[in-house]
Amino acid sequence: MRTAVGAGEAESSRPADLAWPATPVGGAAPRTPPALPPRAGTMHAERGLRLAELILSGARRAGQGPGSRLPTERQLAADLGVTRSSVRHALAMLEAQGRISREVGRGTFLRDAPQTAADGPAGGSPVAPAPGGRASAAPALAAGHVPGADFAPADVMTVRRLLEPPAMSLVVAWATAADLEEMDRCLAGGDRAASYEEFESWDLALHRCIMAASHSPLLAALYQAIEAARHGQVWGDLKRRSASPEHREQYQGDHRAIVGALQARDSARAVEAMRLHLARVSDHLNATDPAAGVIWR
Repeated sequence: MRTAVGAGEAESSRPADLAWPATPVGGAAPRTPPALPPRAGTMHAERGLRLAELILSGARRAGQGPGSRLPTERQLAADLGVTRSSVRHALAMLEAQGRISREVGRGTFLRDAPQTAADGPAGGSPVAPAPGGRASAAPALAAGHVPGADFAPADVMTVRRLLEPPAMSLVVAWATAADLEEMDRCLAGGDRAASYEEFESWDLALHRCIMAASHSPLLAALYQAIEAARHGQVWGDLKRRSASPEHREQYQGDHRAIVGALQARDSARAVEAMRLHLARVSDHLNATDPAAGVIWR
């Protein structure tokens, strides 16, 4: 049986969930997938997510749990019939999601999925962990939402600017020490990201964990729809075209300001920092929207 990693990606000649370690028949080198066509940022992200799930599936089949070491990038590439760069991108996404840790000189290890939003503010029922290891109420939207659907960037920014700044007050009130540590981890990941794709993974992870720190299942579910929209091709193409080292550094500065305000439990400063960050993103994307003039106090 041949398992497709994704559209345009190489296919493996052996089951992708075969237990580690595995060696390709005849020692054949992994086949190189064709070059990405223009405007294929979304396809690239989807392939990365698919490959990430195949890596985790292989680990589960091998009976590996938290603390177990995964095969090397070279071995994973050979086992799955893809390039090392594809594996590296998938591992970066898993690290941003908190599902693995990569330690220089030691290897890559499976992690316990962090579940810091176990209960809502009113002591509600525990929330199921989202794919990124954060808590959410994904089933509430899954039936009516198509992952990766394309929405106009202005529409995405309108909803983000209406939702995220005021949510900072909830995060200030309910974030735990573990939530704040996860924010620091995502900040550090963004600092050391070696590519546009890696930085975007950490950017998504940071905003996801901030919203999850509100400990509101409904808010987490709403934000998951926004995150899905950020995987759409229209958004992805526009974001990639606007990307630059200067913009990346500005975004990281904004992120530090947001997290610093949350750590200081300063609600007004956190709301303003998030508002200014989203205004900057909207400006860089030239995604004007009706919420542009909204000021949260």
